[in-house]
Amino acid sequence: MKVLKRLVYKEGVRYAYLKPTEANNEQYIAAINQAIADGATIIVTPGFLFEAPIGTVQSAHKNVKFILLDGAPTVDGEVKINKNVASIFYAEEQTGFLAGYAAVKDGFRKLGFMGGMAVPAVQRFGHGYVQGAAKAAEELGLEAGAVTIQYLYTGDFQATTEVQTAAATMYAGGVEVIFACGGAVGQSVMAAAEADTDKWVIGVDVDQSADSTRVISSSTKNLAGSVEQVLEAIFYGTFNKEFGGKSVILDVKSEGVGLPMANSRWRTFSQADYDDIYAKLVAGTVTVSSVIGEFGDDGNAAKQFETTEVKVTVIPFGS
Repeated sequence: MKVLKRLVYKEGVRYAYLKPTEANNEQYIAAINQAIADGATIIVTPGFLFEAPIGTVQSAHKNVKFILLDGAPTVDGEVKINKNVASIFYAEEQTGFLAGYAAVKDGFRKLGFMGGMAVPAVQRFGHGYVQGAAKAAEELGLEAGAVTIQYLYTGDFQATTEVQTAAATMYAGGVEVIFACGGAVGQSVMAAAEADTDKWVIGVDVDQSADSTRVISSSTKNLAGSVEQVLEAIFYGTFNKEFGGKSVILDVKSEGVGLPMANSRWRTFSQADYDDIYAKLVAGTVTVSSVIGEFGDDGNAAKQFETTEVKVTVIPFGS
């Protein structure tokens, strides 16, 4: 919304926020059609749940520009991106890597990961987290198994007492920081962390430092910046060349992902430390795999991860 407000001031456009009454394709399509009926010529939608709805409406409204974040429109389960659609993805594995790397560099040795549904974006966050922790352990010369990561998918993106209990169980078992990677799942993890002043949370997608004093940092995507980039391309006539009909992955090279260091609460991990590892990712001297399943994750974290660096042991929660 801040992006839209800036553009209202800059370009003199009007905007509105519509929230579907229910989270299903029919209500998403109804909300989109209502926005268009009210005069909207640009529609911004967040997340993979909008893939099928945008796939449905994109051909019916060829004069409307659609910006789909974290997804690509699908028709009958197959990706189909019309010229009036910009599909924006993010290198979750890189920002997850930064979170895991920073956590171990900051002194944490018992880590946790709580994802929502095992969809590719969430899996990439987790895979990067494991690789980042392993890289930091390698640089620090830690012994094999010195860093452990308890791993769990909750099955959805809801804040529930069950999720809070699972987080509390992780913390009680010695986990020091949990990467809460599942929308509202983070609220339950934060509630569990707030019960103990020595426990921490890593947020996801956006800077969540204001949501709880126990959020030590957040693994972010530059959602606002990417929306603004596409909107400006529309206004300045470069949309078709840059975004129309394409899926674009924003990564460290385009400042599409990262950690909000200004609002982080790391104890020893410094801005200089962050700048150093970020520069290595940009240069390609440090690389992060984005391949789903490469480390043994079958969608339920039931298999042992097999990292190339043997410093980190990943343990399915409850085993």
